[in-house]
Amino acid sequence: MSVLLLRLAGPLQAWGSAARFTRRTTENAPTKSGVLGLLAAAQGRSRDADLSDLAALGFGVRIDQPGTRLRDFQTAHHSDSGKAMPLSERFYLADAVFVAGVEGEPRFLNALYEALLEPVFLPYLGRRSCPPSQPITIDEPSDTGLEQALRDAKWQASEWYRNRRVGSSRLGDHSSWGAEQLEILLDCPADETPDHTLRDLPLSFDPRHRQYGLRGVRGTQMTLPPAGGGSATAESPTVAPRPPHHDPTAVLPPAAPRTT
Repeated sequence: MSVLLLRLAGPLQAWGSAARFTRRTTENAPTKSGVLGLLAAAQGRSRDADLSDLAALGFGVRIDQPGTRLRDFQTAHHSDSGKAMPLSERFYLADAVFVAGVEGEPRFLNALYEALLEPVFLPYLGRRSCPPSQPITIDEPSDTGLEQALRDAKWQASEWYRNRRVGSSRLGDHSSWGAEQLEILLDCPADETPDHTLRDLPLSFDPRHRQYGLRGVRGTQMTLPPAGGGSATAESPTVAPRPPHHDPTAVLPPAAPRTT
């Protein structure tokens, strides 16, 4: 088995597992349905395509930068009648960064990795209004376990957030460095009792009848990793280098001028 890691960073993200009607909530971390939907879009799959191969992948996510919850009120009008639609309350995660991982057969994960490098549809972080601010791919799939891959991955948090988290250590106060933790959320094995459950296992993305199954989730924690992986120390609280500038719309052709 192999593991493909994804960097999920952007100004806004929204990962709903129970978003209904006019109140559209978000979980505190990416959902399996949201990440698999991103991968399906990168491959160019239609909404009614078979998802069984994606749903069978193992899934986990590490919360590198939790972000802050943001609430927005939105209005809309019917495109045909112009009638005002009900007021919509939507929640987002602002300035959040996650490392998500999927585990499966190496050839399939290599195909997903290639699709992310040249996606058919523009990827977004849960909702179309949430484009990524950094490249989603971190590296090629690796032959390791999912949990170990998440533990070994470089810390992907923003520079300002890393500076705030390790600032006391740089000033000579090392008392809290070893206690700093990152949370990891993983698929719970069928023979174990999950910490909680989410209805985020995608069975169908068909807009006429979306279907999701229940998924057990277990949580664990790890100490902050340095830039090269492994365990961080108070004496050398190194962090990942700043990623290159990324514009997810750079390859799109300019819009044709409107004629009147």
